[in-house]
Amino acid sequence: MRRYRRTLVAVALTTTVVAGTAGWASGTAQRPVTGPVPGAAAWVADPVLDRPLPDPATAEPAEVAAFFASTTEAEDRELTRRHPLVVGNLDGAPVALRLAANAVAVRGTAFAHLAGRSVLAFDPRGRGQVAEVFGDLEHARQVSVVVPGSDVDAGTADRASDPYGTPAAMARALRAAAGPDTAVVAWTGYTTPVGVGLDAATGGLAEAGADRLARFTAGLTAAGAPRPALFCHSYGSVVCGLAASRAHARDLVVLGSPGMRAGRAADLGTTARVWAAKDPSDWISKVPNVRFAGLGHGSDPAAPAFGARRIPAERAEGHTGYFAPGTDSLAAFAAIARGEVR
Repeated sequence: MRRYRRTLVAVALTTTVVAGTAGWASGTAQRPVTGPVPGAAAWVADPVLDRPLPDPATAEPAEVAAFFASTTEAEDRELTRRHPLVVGNLDGAPVALRLAANAVAVRGTAFAHLAGRSVLAFDPRGRGQVAEVFGDLEHARQVSVVVPGSDVDAGTADRASDPYGTPAAMARALRAAAGPDTAVVAWTGYTTPVGVGLDAATGGLAEAGADRLARFTAGLTAAGAPRPALFCHSYGSVVCGLAASRAHARDLVVLGSPGMRAGRAADLGTTARVWAAKDPSDWISKVPNVRFAGLGHGSDPAAPAFGARRIPAERAEGHTGYFAPGTDSLAAFAAIARGEVR
């Protein structure tokens, strides 16, 4: 009974904090974008190669990789010409082919600002999703993936007004600190919550995002990239927690986390090393770490009892300043990204 009362108090406090910070009403309910990109049906039905093309809805990344291992350069060019959006989003397809396909796919869309960037994945549906590469992903010795939290989409993944808080800014800073032998992907590959509302306090969007993240990381390794380190910020750490047992990751780093939907690191079901950072000025500390009636995301990964390796973050700046140059958190992230920490 005493534990039940404490949980009710914590839930009430969670509601009060969120309402006091921005208000439940400030969050706009989002419907997750899932499934293959537009054009997948036409791709599957296309007889251009006189043999079946891998179904984006059912083919595993390893199957996609095996298919493209059997195609010629001329066939790859023809498939890209006919189906750029599908080819650009086939997890397991060669990196260079995806980059070339997405260079075509972004043209004429509402996200034409992505032209000229290294786009590894692009989905124009809804608010838009994008994965941008910093560095040479084909030849990098180590690879990292940044998984962002709320209020990010294909149109806001890189904002000059937020120099270290967007996924592109985080990836850019991490790659600069980690060095030229690394590549970093800013993965805005799921429908994120908007504002501080029920979407941010519940796990529906994270569950959909976890499926996409697990497939994306499988696609990287199927295409020959090293197992990545995942850097998961805020609500993105909920996504990473739910994907942990399926993601092809060597390290799982969470920062400014509201919880990972797990009681402790051992419950994540992953062989990846689990790390956590939370700076003293981060407002996320005001949100109680509870789960009750679908609300909240559970234990604090930065608490000693969780069992994650602690990353110093005393010089980080608020909720979005973990990647700011000169911070102890960025220095630690860079060492992990380089694979130096054992």
